[in-house]
Amino acid sequence: MSGLEQQPGRIGYAAAVAIILYSLVDVSAVVVLWLALLWWIVCFLLVRSYPAGSERWGSVPVRALMGLLVLVPAWVGLNHLRAGGFQFGDTDSNLLVILYVFCVVWVADIGAYFAGRAFGKAKLAPRVSPGKSWAGVWGGLVAVGVFALAASVFVSASATEAVLLIVTSLVTGLVSVLGDLLESMLKRFRGIKDSSRLLPGHGGIMDRIDSLTAAAPVFALIITQLGWLTVGHV
Repeated sequence: MSGLEQQPGRIGYAAAVAIILYSLVDVSAVVVLWLALLWWIVCFLLVRSYPAGSERWGSVPVRALMGLLVLVPAWVGLNHLRAGGFQFGDTDSNLLVILYVFCVVWVADIGAYFAGRAFGKAKLAPRVSPGKSWAGVWGGLVAVGVFALAASVFVSASATEAVLLIVTSLVTGLVSVLGDLLESMLKRFRGIKDSSRLLPGHGGIMDRIDSLTAAAPVFALIITQLGWLTVGHV
């Protein structure tokens, strides 16, 4: 999607990502997560204005940088969720909270699919992804809210914790839509159907994780600020 079509360039890009991740070992994860939040706000503006403004980010180097701003914070967010000290309700399982983020994304997608099929007339972003509708967004958020409530009951969370988890999950679900839209925008700009040759017919590997790349860092930041996850290094 960045436009690096030759294999040496792609290998070099992967190596650059690895070097950046290694160089962040002693950096506070929260710093990276705040930067990620700012980046996704910028992405909202880019998606909202598309195709206007695409001349500013249409070059290969800028799109390669955009890829770093998507991939690096996603890894930092997931790593922070795995390594930080977690406590919510009667659970302190880091693996469970990571599974929860995945489930929020999946539940949002499932809710959006069924609501969109049933009521999807008003298009969400027709210039970016004509198949997505506002009904799908609202349906996905309703499903996420119900799931968050069920998860709160499952771990015996207090009423305050339950409300905060529902709000956090709704914000995460909404941001996950933005991750999906950003990938759709880049593919539309390039005129390509798949983001990679992996998983052909499914939009490529990025189609499986695009929502998660936005959801993971934002969710990790919010629960850190709420005190459910202790601050650590990348």
